[in-house]
Amino acid sequence: MKYLISFLIRFVPRKYLQLVSGWGLKVVGFVLYRGNTVQCPVCNHRYREFLPYGRISVRKNALCPNCLSLERHRLIFVYLKNETDFFTSKKSVLHIAPELCFMKQFEAKHGDTYITADIESPLAKVKMDIHEMPFADKQFDYVLCNHVLEHVRDDIQAMQEIKRVLKPGGQAILQVPFFNPIPEKTFEDPSITDKREREKIFGQDDHVRKYGNDYPDRMKQAGLTPDLIHLTEKLGKEKCFTFGLAKGEILYTGKNLS
Repeated sequence: MKYLISFLIRFVPRKYLQLVSGWGLKVVGFVLYRGNTVQCPVCNHRYREFLPYGRISVRKNALCPNCLSLERHRLIFVYLKNETDFFTSKKSVLHIAPELCFMKQFEAKHGDTYITADIESPLAKVKMDIHEMPFADKQFDYVLCNHVLEHVRDDIQAMQEIKRVLKPGGQAILQVPFFNPIPEKTFEDPSITDKREREKIFGQDDHVRKYGNDYPDRMKQAGLTPDLIHLTEKLGKEKCFTFGLAKGEILYTGKNLS
């Protein structure tokens, strides 16, 4: 199973896999992964473990067979549910490169003020370039931008646009991947165009930078106030295991305080 998943996600973009793999993985989960050891906080389904996931280095206990959430999605969901007012009142939400595991619940809660957008994703309602978004200033309470900035031409410009469309006091969730060893300074080189070389240097063939410990400084450069949230420490080891969260993963958010 892990080799099949590794092959598919290495050569087929996740946004397309989400459209066609859902029912198949639900059957796999029901037949082969039945149990009560782990629980997805997004869809509440329980299994003996989550499915493996990863392109080259395959992670165990990562992918929910029912809603296709990964560790990062479950962390974001727990944060929004337990630590914010996201689910307690209707908000204006921009979801960039939307993940299928979130969309139904977010739309049910926020209705027509929940907007999905992307330059190419078939899941998105609005087609847009993140460098120049077609939205008004100060329009959104929340912007979700999960594992997107490592793909775009200019991440600083993209975050400046995110700040522009955030209301004063609004918050953006801005997760990016980090690959060990994590450099002190983010590395990017637009002259590297060969896919295998990009995969080797940046961790994935469609990434254009490898983020370093200066990531919060890049948020500041874009005008956002970074907030690093150590939610896994607060939840504790047992809860993190049950929810299938990555040990020590930090939630990176940026606020518009102007």
